[in-house]
Amino acid sequence: MGNETRERKTICAQCPGTACYPMIPAGAPLPPLEEAPAFCPMRRFPEVMERVAGEYAKPSVKEFARLASIQEAQCYELTATGIRTTIPRIEETIEFAKKCGYTRLGIAFCVGLREEAKMLTGIFEAKGFEVVSVNCKVGRIPKEDIGLTGEEKIMAPLMEPMCNPVAQAEVLNAEQVDLAILLGLCVGHDTLFIRYCRVPCTVLAVKDRVLGHNPLAALYLTKGPYYSRLNAPAQPGEDRPKVTLD
Repeated sequence: MGNETRERKTICAQCPGTACYPMIPAGAPLPPLEEAPAFCPMRRFPEVMERVAGEYAKPSVKEFARLASIQEAQCYELTATGIRTTIPRIEETIEFAKKCGYTRLGIAFCVGLREEAKMLTGIFEAKGFEVVSVNCKVGRIPKEDIGLTGEEKIMAPLMEPMCNPVAQAEVLNAEQVDLAILLGLCVGHDTLFIRYCRVPCTVLAVKDRVLGHNPLAALYLTKGPYYSRLNAPAQPGEDRPKVTLD
């Protein structure tokens, strides 16, 4: 990738991160921003950085961010041999919810993970939370209603309800949960849920039908023969119009 292309967009993934995370003693002067790459968003969008700083000045946002940062630190411990992680994400979610004073949790789950949803509900209830849960097929809307043909369904001969993340979000909004937790929603369905959810939300697990709901496993295997295809150049295909959400 040429320098001209790099300067036209933000590419933090290609940066060593020394500008935003310089690993210097607390209180020491920060490195000059001019030393950051030209594609650094702090250089490209200083007005955005200034506006965002104002958001953290809002008491509710500041407190939420403060508690989240405390929770982040408590997931590590310093040992004689270095930093060690301490708890899995389920426990992290529990601890953060308690820090925020949340008592009523909502789970939006894929129907294919109903057993996991049941297990998660039991864990949360054992920790003293009230739990609301809603599965993805709520509303039982046939996929034909959104324009699918039989060939585009998983099981063409059957009445196949569409996944309904908008309803999942609106149910949890109506239930007035303190925190919505996504469990295994499909790609795109999770996007719609987040779009319509009006309460704080977090993701416990995303769906990966092949890798035990651990999509990062495919990244770790791209250097070997199993998923090296992910690094292959894309083949020319049909241009499609961009889909937007109003």
